[in-house]
Amino acid sequence: MTKHNTMTGVANGELWGHRAQDWAKYQEASIAPVFDAVLDRTRVSEGTRYLDIGCGAGMAAAKASALGAVVTGLDASSALIDIAQSRLPAATFNVGDLQQLPFADGSFDLVTSFNAIQYAGDVAEALSEVKRVLAPGGTIAIATWGNPDGMEAAEVVTVLKQLLPPPPPNAPGPFALSDDNVLRQFVKKGGFEAYDVFDVDSPWSYPDEPAALAGLAASGVAAKAIGLAGKAAVDKAHRSAIAPFRNADGRIEFGATFKVVLAKSLNA
Repeated sequence: MTKHNTMTGVANGELWGHRAQDWAKYQEASIAPVFDAVLDRTRVSEGTRYLDIGCGAGMAAAKASALGAVVTGLDASSALIDIAQSRLPAATFNVGDLQQLPFADGSFDLVTSFNAIQYAGDVAEALSEVKRVLAPGGTIAIATWGNPDGMEAAEVVTVLKQLLPPPPPNAPGPFALSDDNVLRQFVKKGGFEAYDVFDVDSPWSYPDEPAALAGLAASGVAAKAIGLAGKAAVDKAHRSAIAPFRNADGRIEFGATFKVVLAKSLNA
């Protein structure tokens, strides 16, 4: 693994773990329907050997464990891993990089990536590692953002662009894999054949504005913006973006859609 890729993992860990408690309390549940849909479609059950890469604070792992799976998680953020381990003491959680998975060949029946693997420093290397640790006939499930056109959450998460420098040329944006065919080609280049692609509605809901601001500020993108412009500027941008979605009782609710691909190794 190259030094550049190692530093990418370290940087991602610092960004996504900067407000780990807020992520776990307010934001992680925003994609709970995606976790549920993936675990259902892949028939996770008693004894399923399950690895979640980019596992965050461990909500998907906890759901899989409740279904009887033997659970392992990996994330670049030690702060998030600490929360995951406290939630699920019997499971195995590792701080590590997607491009160097610390597991033996053929160790898992299912590997999931919820908005994670596409941001690895070397995506091809990360997919190769997943392929290595999957057992014959095993499945990789990758979840990413759905089509941003008309998506309310897309309006909210892209509001921070005004606080960030322009991305490098050809850098993949958050919606780079939102097209079915692009997502299928993404896994094919990694040596996998997609057998299912589907969308999941996963609306975001917060009890009040402070909770919404805390959850939204806990993302890695928000961490970058906070480092450049300050927390007040980030909160101001988010407050403006969520204003149209405030209910009479103070709740903040808006729609979000995610796209998932299920695939098996071409050599399986």
